[in-house]
Amino acid sequence: MIQERLSKLRAAMRNAEIDCYIIPTSDYHNSEYVSEYFMVRKYFSGFTGSAGTLAVLQDKAALFTDGRYFIQAAKELEGSGITLMKMGEPGVPALSEYVEQELKEGQNLGFDGRVITAGEGLAYEKIAEKKKGRVIWNQDLAEGIWEERPELAFTPVFVLEECCSGESTESKLKRLREKMKEEKAQIHILTTLDDIAWLFNLRADDVESCPVLLSYAVITREEAYLFAGESAFDEKVRAYLGANNITLKPYDDFYTYVAETVKKEPELKLLVCEKRINYRLKKEIGDSVQVIDKANPTTLMKAVKNAVEQENLRKAHLMDGIAVTKFMFWLKKNVGKIPMTEISAAEYLESLRAQNPSFIELSFPTICAYGANGAIIHYSATPENFSEIQAKGMLMVDSGGHYYEGSTDITRTFILGEITEEMKQHFTLTARAMLRLKSAKFLEGCKGINLDILARGVFWEKGLDYKHGTGHGVGYLLNVHEGPNSFRHKPLAGSDENWAFEEGMVTTDEPGIYIEGSHGVRIENELLCRKDENNEFGQFMCFEDLTYVPIDLDGIDASAMEESEKRTLNLYHKFVFEKLAPFFEGEELDFLKKATREII
Repeated sequence: MIQERLSKLRAAMRNAEIDCYIIPTSDYHNSEYVSEYFMVRKYFSGFTGSAGTLAVLQDKAALFTDGRYFIQAAKELEGSGITLMKMGEPGVPALSEYVEQELKEGQNLGFDGRVITAGEGLAYEKIAEKKKGRVIWNQDLAEGIWEERPELAFTPVFVLEECCSGESTESKLKRLREKMKEEKAQIHILTTLDDIAWLFNLRADDVESCPVLLSYAVITREEAYLFAGESAFDEKVRAYLGANNITLKPYDDFYTYVAETVKKEPELKLLVCEKRINYRLKKEIGDSVQVIDKANPTTLMKAVKNAVEQENLRKAHLMDGIAVTKFMFWLKKNVGKIPMTEISAAEYLESLRAQNPSFIELSFPTICAYGANGAIIHYSATPENFSEIQAKGMLMVDSGGHYYEGSTDITRTFILGEITEEMKQHFTLTARAMLRLKSAKFLEGCKGINLDILARGVFWEKGLDYKHGTGHGVGYLLNVHEGPNSFRHKPLAGSDENWAFEEGMVTTDEPGIYIEGSHGVRIENELLCRKDENNEFGQFMCFEDLTYVPIDLDGIDASAMEESEKRTLNLYHKFVFEKLAPFFEGEELDFLKKATREII
C-alpha cells in the first residue's frame, strides 16, 4: 500500500517538475500534534509517530526521526522501501544535508509552504540555488492522491471562564499591546494555536488531545482579528468576541488580509516570530515590511501560570492522582486474574478519570506499554498490534487528562510480578534520577540545560542514557508540550527553549531507560517552580510537586539508594498519602498505606 502511494506521489512530482519533495509532521501553524487532515507524512510512509519528516525522490525515500521513535519507526517502515534516518546518530546526515547531497544539478525542491517553517523554507531556497534549481513551495501533492482525506476540523469553540484562566482577555491584550509598544510595533501576527487560544481565553477540539482552534490572529494597537472556522462560533462566543473588540473573519481569508493590509503598509513595523510562522506567510509578508523578529510575547506569558491557575492545577492533579492511584490498585489486584490488555487497561484508566465532572478529555493518547513494548518511548497499542498484560514484568503507563482546572501528564511504571535484577536496578536508577531533579534548589537565572544533569547524571555514572529530554513545559488546558521551559542536556536546533525558570512555570521531570527487546522504565512528576529563600547570594528557586501518585516500591532496591534519596522518597510518599487518604477507604485505603510506606 505504501509503495503504491509513493508511486502515485512520484508521478505527481514529475507533473509538477519536483525532484525532491519534503513532507514534515506539521500543520499550517507549526504544531507538534496535528489533526487527521494534516497527517500526510503518515499517509505516505506508514510511520505513525508524532515527529518525523519524509524526503521523497524518484528512486528513493528517507524518513528522519529522533531517538524516541527509532524502534517504532524501524518496525513500521518494514517493506516500504523507505530508509530510516536516525537523527543525531553518528554518520547520519541532517535532513538539509541529505537533501543537498541527493539533489542533482538543475533539480527542483518542493513542499507545501504552509507546513514548512519560514527558517526551513529559506534554508531550502539556498540549497536549490546552489544546485541551480528552484523551490516550488505552493504544492500540496496529497490533494488528488489521498482520496478519502478528512476535512479540516472546526469544532465548537467555548470560552474558558476567568475562574479557570485567572486573567481576562482584556488584560492579556493590554499586556500584549504594552510589549508591542516596547518594540515599536503597530501589528503583531500570531499563527501558533496555543498562543491564540491562551490570549483570547478560547478552547476547542480541532486537534486531538490539544484543546485549540485552527486559527490565525492579527493584533493592532486598538483592534484584534481572529481568522477561524466561523461555523464553530455560537452567538454566546460571538458576543464575547464583540465585547473584547475581536473581529471574527473566515479562516481562509488570512493570507488575503496579510497581502491587502499588512503588505501594503511599508511604514508598518510588524512583530512576528519567524521561527514559528510558516514559509508561505514569510513570502506573503515579503521584504517591504519592517519585521521585528522576536519570540511571541505570549509564549512566556502563558508559561508563567498565575495564582488562580496554580491553585486550579493543584486541584486538577488531585483529581488525576485519585484516578491513577485507583488504577494502580485495580491493576495490582487483578493482573493475572482477569483478561487484561494494553488497550483495556488504558480504557479503564480513562474511565476512572472520566468519573470526575471536570474531566474533558485525555491530554494525549495514553502510552500503555507492557514488557518489551516499554522500550518504545512513544509506544502506541492498536487493535491490530497490542500485548496481553500478565502477572510478571513491568507495565509503563504515560497518560494525562485535560480538566477545566488544567492539564496533567504523569508516567508510572508498575511492577506486576517477578522481574529481573537488571530491571530492578534500572527502576531504582530512574526513581533516583527523578527524585534528585525534583529536589533541586538553584539560583534564579538557571535554565533547564543547567539542571538536566541532576537527573541524567545518575545514568551517565553507569554508562547509560535516554534519548529524550528530561522534561517539558505543560500548558494550562492547552498543549501538554509547551515551551519555553524544559530540562535537556543540549539545546534543540531552532528552539526557543532557552529561557530561565520563573516562578509559576510547570515542567515535567521524566527520566527513563529503554532496553530494546526487554523493558522500559519511566517515572514522571510535574513540578511547579517556586521562589525559595533570598539571601546575600541571590534569589533561590525550588520545585513543588504537583503529581500525587505513589512510586511503585516493589521496583525499588533501597540498598542502591543514597540516604538523601530515601528521605526524599519517604517525604514524597507521606505527602501523597496526606493528599489522597481522604478520598480512599476500605481495601483501597489499605493499599494506599502500603504503597506509601516508609523505606529504610
